[in-house]
Amino acid sequence: MQYLLFYVLALFAEVVGTVGGFGSSVFFVPIANQFFSFHEVLGITAMLHVFSNLSKLLLFRHGIDKKLLMQLGIPAVVFVLIGGFLTRYFDNTKLELFLGIFLVLTSLWFLINRSDKVEATRRNAISGGILSGFMAGFLGTGGAIRGLTMAAFAMPKSIFIATSAAIDMGVDVSRAVIYLEAGYWKAENWVLLPWLIAISFVGSYLGKRILNHVSEDRFRTISLYLICLVGILSMVKPLMALFSS
Repeated sequence: MQYLLFYVLALFAEVVGTVGGFGSSVFFVPIANQFFSFHEVLGITAMLHVFSNLSKLLLFRHGIDKKLLMQLGIPAVVFVLIGGFLTRYFDNTKLELFLGIFLVLTSLWFLINRSDKVEATRRNAISGGILSGFMAGFLGTGGAIRGLTMAAFAMPKSIFIATSAAIDMGVDVSRAVIYLEAGYWKAENWVLLPWLIAISFVGSYLGKRILNHVSEDRFRTISLYLICLVGILSMVKPLMALFSS
């Protein structure tokens, strides 16, 4: 029953992440954290995202912005390795607290500064790649920052999603190697893999269908409020642990 609930919530994260443009990890990481240890969640998230990105590349195969892929993708891959390596030196409680703070601050920033936009420059693309890659490696999610950076380049929806998925593929394969070497993917987690693969494809497909009928801006706003709520809930357990110690 516990696994069934986990799979349902994971599918929800994949659908909402596809439609909202943030990627599923911003929802999946705090959800999975209710079922597994934080380090284990990092390994599971990386595995899910590899297949999630593959499904998006297949579903939104209308071209990739190769210039942005290089400018944003290369620094993202480099810094996801750095972030993933640093997780070895922080315990679960601190990582959970960092995640909650990051989600709350990120969602509030997006909600308050709706009119602010990142300029479409090479420097900002590289900076966005560095920050999103590091956050993906260290906390398991950096899609919101990458989405904000890519939005400045005003590309068609299909190219946006395909380019984002291509960048994320490099990020997730890289961090999966780090997490596997660190032992974050447990032997008992292999039973999850077929379900995670199915969830990634079904969730991406459903997200694509919803995008045809729902305004991205409206859904994005709903997603931001959900991210803020999830961030607040994510801070409860680690704060209680810190104050009780």
